[in-house]
Amino acid sequence: EVYRAKDTRLGRDVAVKVLPSSLAQDADRLRRFELEARAASSLDHPHVAAIHDIGTHEGTPYIVSELLEGDTLRDRLGTPLPPRRVVEYALQIAQGLSAAHEKGIVHRDLKPENLFVTRDGRIKILDFGLAKLTQPSFGGGVETGAPTMTRGTDPGTVMGTVGYMSPEQVRGRVIDHRSDIFAFGAILYEMLTGRRAFKGDTTADTMTAILKEEPPEISATQPLVPPALDRIVRHCLEKDAESRFQSARDLAFDLEALSVMSAERVAVTGGLSRRRTWVGVAVLAAIALAALGYLAGRRATSTTSGSGVTSLPSFHRLTYRRGTIRSARFAPDGQTIVYGAAWEGQPIRLFMTRAQGGESTPIALPDAEILSISTSGEMAVSVGHSFESGVMGQGTLARAGLLGGTPREVLENVEEAEWTPDGADYAVVRRLANRERLEYPVNHVLRETDGYISHPRFSRRGDRIAFLTHPILGDDRGWVSVVDLAGHEARLTAEYTSIGGVAWSPGGDEIWFSASKSGEAYSLLGVSLAGRERVVWRGLTGVSLMDVAKDGRALLCGRGPA
Repeated sequence: EVYRAKDTRLGRDVAVKVLPSSLAQDADRLRRFELEARAASSLDHPHVAAIHDIGTHEGTPYIVSELLEGDTLRDRLGTPLPPRRVVEYALQIAQGLSAAHEKGIVHRDLKPENLFVTRDGRIKILDFGLAKLTQPSFGGGVETGAPTMTRGTDPGTVMGTVGYMSPEQVRGRVIDHRSDIFAFGAILYEMLTGRRAFKGDTTADTMTAILKEEPPEISATQPLVPPALDRIVRHCLEKDAESRFQSARDLAFDLEALSVMSAERVAVTGGLSRRRTWVGVAVLAAIALAALGYLAGRRATSTTSGSGVTSLPSFHRLTYRRGTIRSARFAPDGQTIVYGAAWEGQPIRLFMTRAQGGESTPIALPDAEILSISTSGEMAVSVGHSFESGVMGQGTLARAGLLGGTPREVLENVEEAEWTPDGADYAVVRRLANRERLEYPVNHVLRETDGYISHPRFSRRGDRIAFLTHPILGDDRGWVSVVDLAGHEARLTAEYTSIGGVAWSPGGDEIWFSASKSGEAYSLLGVSLAGRERVVWRGLTGVSLMDVAKDGRALLCGRGPA
């Protein structure tokens, strides 16, 4: 039985699972339950349900875990899910499994009932290591409730849920993390087809199918499923454990690569033209008025592109909440946008949205700031980012996939970071011995100053880095500079009272930035490598430049009254 409860010490709602009293009478099972519950509680991962406490009350064991709102994956099955949604869910599950397997914890009973989908679309894996505590069910009838089968942990016993067990589980052999990967493949198949991969009229028939049969071809009923995703399913469902993915980490890597390729494919088939000559502006309204996008679009002055064609920009607003957005980037597909926001006074978190609009989805990462996104879709983020002033801050540089997971820490005390165009390395800005340094590669200084440096951006060819030089710590006045990889620097603009945001133009022949002189609203400006400045766009409300896509769309953040 599961209850909703209140943790009066910490003031939070929790879930309390009370185990049947019959299990509490079995000393061996109770001992193993406590050991495995403690192991599961050691997992700290956004895609694993957190266990807060375990204990016994009047002889009845219980578990206190985080309270989840939503429904199980089982509740969403019965009909095929869209392939892109399947990849999104699958990647989260694989990342959670990887975190568990790396700690030596095998689930043993992965199934749709043990996968929870929260209201904001995040997957949580439930009941790690607890499958062996449920009562055995060795019936010969039709498989309906997908019973969990368990008889201890010795070789020769059968553990797992019929229909999701691996061949080695069916045979009662010793199992390892690769059995979870087989169950994962069965779940992935069911999400794509709406049907179970292995299902017979009886439990015995289902077990025979697991041992000897292959599930029907996915393409037979779902021709739109990418072949690469079909291959991932088949690789998970290999009968021989040695032939499957050998780690959930490898599985997550393939899914992440597929996710990026799928997004790029959507961008191409969506009819994007890189020969457009207008500047389309996607407005991230952080703290501005609700009508910002419409008014700016109607009142904007004409913009002349590099080809000499003049047109008005069009606007599309993406966010409507109150708070602060400090950074945002286009993903490689040009349609996915990742941004860091502190909404309604909350800490900064990363969110993902689409250029076409719609709800923003939180990314499963601890509090972090987005710094850059590589061409392969890997994020450079700042974990534990703290702001020393309104415009300066630092944290630990880490790498993470677009859908989150456990970030891989790289370097401490980093203020800014920027991927190289090929995604193989990055430039960083950090402060050492009271001197601000632009480094590429790390520890090789290209520029040093007593003030501070912000917004480093590689040129599209990777031979130069544009950045902002600020002469006074904590003051956002400054100018645009550029440096080549040999350390030769050139100052391109005059000093502006306030300046922030840098990106290379679509053609790579200009550097775009947002700035203002005393008393003026922020404008979107451009400067050539020869120092020729021009106004790209100026409206009634100030904006800060976040990023520029290859097809000429600029990602802007509205600057307005707090």
